[in-house]
Parts: sequence; C-alpha cells; structure tokens
Amino acid sequence: MINGKPYLDTDGNPIHAHGGWMLDYGGYTYWYGEDRRDNHYVSCYRSSDMKNWEFRGHILSTDSPVSHTSGRFDLRLSWQKEPLPEANENLIVPGGTGKVNIERPKVLYNELTKKFVLWAHYENGQNYLDARACIATSDTPDGEFTYHGSFNPFGEMSRDCTVHTDSAGDTYFISASRDNADLHIYRLTEDFLNVDEWVKSVYCHEFREAPALFEKDGKTYMISSYCTGWAPNQGKWCAADSVTGRWGLLHDFGDSTTFRSQSAFIRKQGDKFWYIGDRWSGQEYFSSSYVALEIQFDGDGNPYIEYTDEPELFN
Repeated sequence: MINGKPYLDTDGNPIHAHGGWMLDYGGYTYWYGEDRRDNHYVSCYRSSDMKNWEFRGHILSTDSPVSHTSGRFDLRLSWQKEPLPEANENLIVPGGTGKVNIERPKVLYNELTKKFVLWAHYENGQNYLDARACIATSDTPDGEFTYHGSFNPFGEMSRDCTVHTDSAGDTYFISASRDNADLHIYRLTEDFLNVDEWVKSVYCHEFREAPALFEKDGKTYMISSYCTGWAPNQGKWCAADSVTGRWGLLHDFGDSTTFRSQSAFIRKQGDKFWYIGDRWSGQEYFSSSYVALEIQFDGDGNPYIEYTDEPELFN
C-alpha cells in the first residue's frame, strides 16, 4: 500500500474506513470507518496480517435495527424529506429517506457484557448543529450493529471523538466540545453504554479536534489537529501522567500539514506505534485515502514522525 493512494481490499475495491479505528479480536484485526456511500454509515474490514483486508460488511446503515438502552437516547438514524403533519414536522425516523452523518466510529469489546460497542459522532445530515455522541452494539465484531441512539454527554456538545482504555483498565470517551473550542474527557460506564463521569475539560479555546491517544513508558500521549475543515494543518502532541492527570503543553507533530493528513487513531503493533491518518479530499470525499507513519521517539521521549511513501505496517 502507498500512502495517499487508495488502499484496496482483497476484492480490489477501495477501503472505505475513514476517521476509523482498529480492534484486535480472535486472531484478526478489524478495521472500522466511515462509509458514506448509498445508505451506509460504517464499514468493517478484517485482516490476519495487516496486508490483506477482507471486506466484512456495512455494520451500520439507515436500515440498522434500533433499540433503547437504559439511557433514553434519540434513536433517529435518518430524516424525512417530505413534510409531516404539523405536530410532527421535525420528526426523524429510522428507515427514512435522508441520511444523517456518523463520523469517526470507534469499536470496543466489553468483557463484562461480551458485546462489541461502537461510539461515534452524530450530526443530523442537514446541518452541523446537533454535535452528539452515538452508540451501537453487536454480538460479533463484524455483524450488523443495533443502534442505541445519540445524545449530548451531560448536555455538552460532542464532535470529533475517540476512545481510550488506560493501563488501569478504565475506558474513556474524548470529544471536541463547545463548538470545538475544548476537549472533554468522560469515563465510560462498565458496560460502555453511557458516560459515567465528566472527568475534565482540557485545552480551553485551543480548538483541537481528531484526538488520538496511546500510552508508552508510563505516559499517556495525545495527537490532535487544529480545526481547519477539510484542509490539513500542523498536528500537535501533548502528554500527561494519566488520562485524568495534568496535560502538558502542545508541541508540533509532523510538518506544517502533518504530511497532508489528519489523525484518526494510533495503532500499536508489537513494540511499535503507528500514526494512522486520513488524507481527506474535501472536493471528492470518496477518493480520500490514508497515511500510516511509524511514531518515533527522541531521547527525551518526545514523539515525532517522518514521511515515507510505503508504510512497513501495511507492506
């Protein structure tokens, strides 16, 4: 695979896993991501060698089953184009004719419930004002997920997001809030189906998005980008002693455009860490591709990346 070129699955089709995530389970790595074609929202691929990626299906779409959890979230997965009766003119129903936006999907396996739990960013498809988190679950990593709805954690906006399980075993949801001005950190409930606590807000008015976290040598690192729409910008890294600790200053990561990419997630492969980013094409979204670069560390433990066309991870 070549950075910036279409990554192909085993059928020779472009991989649609934008803003994605990888999960290891049962001897396979599952790669999830946005798929905005047709009535799809999230697609899934799997590989046993990180080189050959088999398409496994569209795990979330406008036609996915829906059900409430104990949290009474908004179950709308599409919207009606035609006006409805006045009392219900703004009603949005599953199976309707218009798509919403489901962005940056991340999938976790919950040992307690034996469920695969998807967290993502939800917008209503007509404007960018809902700013919600959304949740879905499945009994298998690549089966059809059941959608459990969208909501604003503790009433707060929630846009670009990620998840992170720390070395103590606690799992967190991190998302951009307050019109992207801040990043909010929430601890998840034991079943991963809600937020348990709003732990803290960080980087006030720094307008960071696309967060991606990893741990190394007792430190927690976060990679993020500035808010410039589809245009790439200078990535930044920061570090803390723990997710809930005090986060340090932001430092440059990559070149002035993060090698024309935006962070999606960090992949740990053996003793190596890989930055996986999206090379977005705002004019032709479906031609957007990916960048995979090994994260290296200087003598002080500061992370950095250098560009290469052919990432070892996928070749």
